[in-house]
Amino acid sequence: MDQNVKLFRTRVKIGNWNQERYLEEEAMKNYLEKKVRGDLITQREDSLKRQILKPVSLSVTNDGRLHFGDVVMLMNVGAETRERSAVSINADIYSVRTGPAPSIQAPCGVSAGRVQACTRTAFIITSVDGSPEGSALHFDQKFALKTTSGFAGGFYLTSDIQTFQKCAQMSRLQEVSLEAGNSSLSWWKLAHFDPRERLEHEGQPVPANEKVLIVHCKTNQALAALGHQVLWTTYGKEYEVTAHTFFDSHKAEQDENHWIVSNTSRLHKHLIH
Repeated sequence: MDQNVKLFRTRVKIGNWNQERYLEEEAMKNYLEKKVRGDLITQREDSLKRQILKPVSLSVTNDGRLHFGDVVMLMNVGAETRERSAVSINADIYSVRTGPAPSIQAPCGVSAGRVQACTRTAFIITSVDGSPEGSALHFDQKFALKTTSGFAGGFYLTSDIQTFQKCAQMSRLQEVSLEAGNSSLSWWKLAHFDPRERLEHEGQPVPANEKVLIVHCKTNQALAALGHQVLWTTYGKEYEVTAHTFFDSHKAEQDENHWIVSNTSRLHKHLIH
């Protein structure tokens, strides 16, 4: 045979080209099918954000107090190294139950994120002692904080003593999460932020939009937003939320534990400082 005769043209494909082409076609087919169903990660994230960032009207009352049944936002006052933030449902695409009526699944984490009245940040003050809806909430009175029904699931803000297996992701302090059941682990109480005035306010109605401590009844630890523990979430940079009381040198709770239970979407300057 003449050694100068070429047996193959340069354009002839060799190797496993047929299998590679088949895999490429299958990948494209799967991509298009997912796109039609809305199952692409970007589509699922967009859908999650549309649902969970829907605006919510907070309760507005004439007497300036907090009441059972009020829809509120839990806003941390912030500090020089930490922006003001609100307790938020920290759901990602894997936290959502799919189906005709998608919703968040429990348990679900929380974080401290952007202050905006929406499904993600709205909580309902819920009675645990038989107090009727509409009655005033008092300092040192037990209550629960429940997310709104529907997409947010109607779950309860819950905590328990930290263990090696169950604790906050970054700080390893006492974990705070959303759970389906309302138990004593979901009971909280409010205390005046200034320990010098705490005793005289005990048992008095709680004013809305004023600094308070949100204390977990079972463990007696105060809700906290940690500026030095940053979480990168589906919604951007946020802070870890734990139940842990931070004291200063005078045995007073620090600003990590200072919250405003807001029942108005309009946040005035005196609420921020």
